[in-house]
Amino acid sequence: MLKAKLLGATAAAPEGAWDLSYAYYDDPKAWDFTTATLGDALLISGQETLPTGVFFKPDGTRLYIVGTNSDAVHEYNVGNPWRMDNNVGFVRSFSVAAQETLPQSVFFKSDGTKMYILGDTGNDVNEYSLGTAWNISTASYVQVFSVAGQDATPTGLYFKPDGTKMYVVGSSSDSVNEYNLSTAWNISTASYVQTFSVAAQEILPAGVFFKTDGTKMYISGDTNNNFYEYSLSTAWDVSTAAYVQFISAANTLPRNLFFRENGSNFYNIDAQGDRVYQYSLGGKTVTPQVTQASGMFFKPDGTKMYITDDDSDDVNEFSLSTAWDTSTATFVQAKVIGDTAPRNLFFKPDGTVMLVVGATSDAVYIYSLSTAWDISTASLTATRSISAQEINPTGIFVTPDGTTMYICGTTGDDVNQYSMSPAWTGTLTFVRLKGVESEPSGVFFRPDGKRMYIVRYNGFDDQVLEYQLSTAWDISSTGSYSQLFYVGNQTGNPQGLSFSDDGTKMFVLSGTPNAVFTYSLGVQP
Repeated sequence: MLKAKLLGATAAAPEGAWDLSYAYYDDPKAWDFTTATLGDALLISGQETLPTGVFFKPDGTRLYIVGTNSDAVHEYNVGNPWRMDNNVGFVRSFSVAAQETLPQSVFFKSDGTKMYILGDTGNDVNEYSLGTAWNISTASYVQVFSVAGQDATPTGLYFKPDGTKMYVVGSSSDSVNEYNLSTAWNISTASYVQTFSVAAQEILPAGVFFKTDGTKMYISGDTNNNFYEYSLSTAWDVSTAAYVQFISAANTLPRNLFFRENGSNFYNIDAQGDRVYQYSLGGKTVTPQVTQASGMFFKPDGTKMYITDDDSDDVNEFSLSTAWDTSTATFVQAKVIGDTAPRNLFFKPDGTVMLVVGATSDAVYIYSLSTAWDISTASLTATRSISAQEINPTGIFVTPDGTTMYICGTTGDDVNQYSMSPAWTGTLTFVRLKGVESEPSGVFFRPDGKRMYIVRYNGFDDQVLEYQLSTAWDISSTGSYSQLFYVGNQTGNPQGLSFSDDGTKMFVLSGTPNAVFTYSLGVQP
């Protein structure tokens, strides 16, 4: 989302920094199959018992399924965009039986005014025009293009985003066949270019999809029920494809697949269980060191990351070879702390004091580090109880001068503000509280104290919420809700929140899976 200017930030801040309306998923591990985690699954047997193809409207609010039992395309409304939960509702069906009785794949033009059906009966691609974009009831048949010369059992269809290339995968040739369209989106102008065999990995390929820039290709297959990833040295040129890796599908008969434009999720149609499976992609996995991630902190220069583990009762230290790039994080060491349910942590800017909030004793543990940022040198110096205000603390933040501390928790669904004297190690005095949305799991402030951010986990409402403070660091009557950013497509259990020092990156810690997800805040490239 573009804005004329950034409200409430300093003039030196990059456009969009600290503003959730500019946030977008920009994880270095997006599009990487090794990070795949299974999420929700949508049952569609009420409309189709032999589903073969899947497609989404670009904003994730509409889902389309094609299958060989009904020989029809089925349209669904997706209440929570991109999420295969109980807020998905069937809308209508459109029969393609007059053209194809074994439809295998469905694809739409990027503006929703054209629909394409790949079929095994005619071994061809059928083109339809939609009078109302994305409304399949307005579809009318236009023309057909045969792919029989390349494959007698076509199974998967994909178009380059500008409509000038078409790709068909099939199980007769075990190959991806590439076509050029001299007139974009007009299949009558298609001409065969070349082929790429996937037989070394899959002899029953069922679906094909490409990364939005054409540098990666993905194949689903029935032989071993796998998904395969390929890298293309020349974008959109299948002759330059090289096999990279595979992952196993959650189901036993995976057909076509579809990726979200930012690579954060992919979806697979299951022809046996009649479901659409959702997978999450991205995030820096912090297992096996962390088995129940509960809190997160970054060193101010972005070269170290610390994560509390609610299972192992410890703090885990990671080193980042590239600042703020979590994909470069490597485990260094762990430090057991004095609470059996450590929920979050915070460091003094010079790295000589570490504060850990624990839910067993409802207290803040203060550690002194003889070597800055080295948790092996941490020794407990004080314990400060917060039980009078919160008996299930989840997050902690301290002002840069160490005189004010904030604790969020789920007992009151609020943020509690304390004064600390002397700074960083002294006695806590409760000042005020601010009610926030339910189930807060982490709290963070902009460096000037004029914005507060809360991450929450609450079923389908996994969000980061932004509050504007007219008086810096005062969370009472000056704290007003501003906007939110949904993170539920990456994690169903967000536990921690942090930002880069300039506010252009946001990090969300997930407890399911145990991973750190990265988002950018700014004008999208």
